[in-house]
Amino acid sequence: MTAAALSSTAAHAQPRSDVLAAVQACEPDARAWLERLVAIDSGSSNVAGLDAMSAAVTPELERLGAFVERVPSTDPSYAASLLATWTGEGRGRVLMIAHMDTVFQPGVAAERPYRVEGNRGIGPGAGDDKQGIVAALCAMRVLGDLGFRDYARIALILNSNEETGSTGSSGLITREAAASDAVLNIERGVPPDGVVVARKGSAKATIVVRGRAAHSGLEPEKGLNAVVEAAHQVLKVGSLADAAKETTVNVTLIEGGNVSNAIPERATITVDVRAFSKEEFDRVEAGLRALAADVTVPGVSVEATLDRGFPPWARNAGTDALLARANDIYLELGRSLEPIVVGSSSDVAVAALTGTPSIDGLGWLAGGAHGVDDHADLSSMVPRTYLLARMLMELGREPIR
Repeated sequence: MTAAALSSTAAHAQPRSDVLAAVQACEPDARAWLERLVAIDSGSSNVAGLDAMSAAVTPELERLGAFVERVPSTDPSYAASLLATWTGEGRGRVLMIAHMDTVFQPGVAAERPYRVEGNRGIGPGAGDDKQGIVAALCAMRVLGDLGFRDYARIALILNSNEETGSTGSSGLITREAAASDAVLNIERGVPPDGVVVARKGSAKATIVVRGRAAHSGLEPEKGLNAVVEAAHQVLKVGSLADAAKETTVNVTLIEGGNVSNAIPERATITVDVRAFSKEEFDRVEAGLRALAADVTVPGVSVEATLDRGFPPWARNAGTDALLARANDIYLELGRSLEPIVVGSSSDVAVAALTGTPSIDGLGWLAGGAHGVDDHADLSSMVPRTYLLARMLMELGREPIR
């Protein structure tokens, strides 16, 4: 996008030419950074890959003047997260959050290497959320290029375990959000041009079926088939969804048995649950217990538990204040932002529990999350990074709270 195209706006709203030029100057490096980061396998459980992500990003952050800390996960199964901080001379304290981890297994980055098709930068994690890391790097480069220091503190968390519910980093997010005046979560923006103002909470249900093993040819009648009971449970668990309340209950994993010639004595079902309220999670949890008590295979036992992850994040006045500030800035480019409510969950919900005004989806536009089409919209790099840089400037000068 050219400066001329972005300048054809209403007379009362014009882009900051110095900010726009600095963003455009960062674009070649932004494209290169995205390609480099997508080439690193960094699934949530891939500690070596996430350490490689940290090693790739840390020198860039330090070149931008950040003090960078590795913050160990409180859950030892996850890699350390990064906390980068910049200290200025103003009043506002702003926290940005992006995440380094993806849902993809080791080897996927090599199997499906980064490629560009039209305006799409495609590859595992490109849109979710490696573009968010690059957006933060460019925004802070813009502030550095302009010598802008009219903020008290800007912090950036690069989370190592967002895709699994941030169990190892929620304390870090809570601490930094509580010490900030505003939180900007740099998850992908929602096409055609939206930011996220509310999200569902997340939970994982685990259903464990226990039966009795027996030889499947000699005396199958002595067995209690856990897989057969699991199949009945799978068919029933979907009834706990509620379309009217937008509560989803989806079976995502099923495991059972260990050899082909024995009646399976154990099976496990994993269920993804999303809802907009605590009360809905309570209802689903009670429903799981009721289904577990209603077995079809006599003698088999079923145990169901619900582990709650990200809490629901409801739209609130603080988010609306940030949305208004963002739209005032975006108008400088002749654009407006659509407030979007989504069914997925993210770190913004943890941050918002502190009461700090928070908004989500301030990264580049993107789509195809968690799939083979995971991509970032490269044409959105300039307007979206301009928005992020200007938000940091405005919130640094004049905090929301």
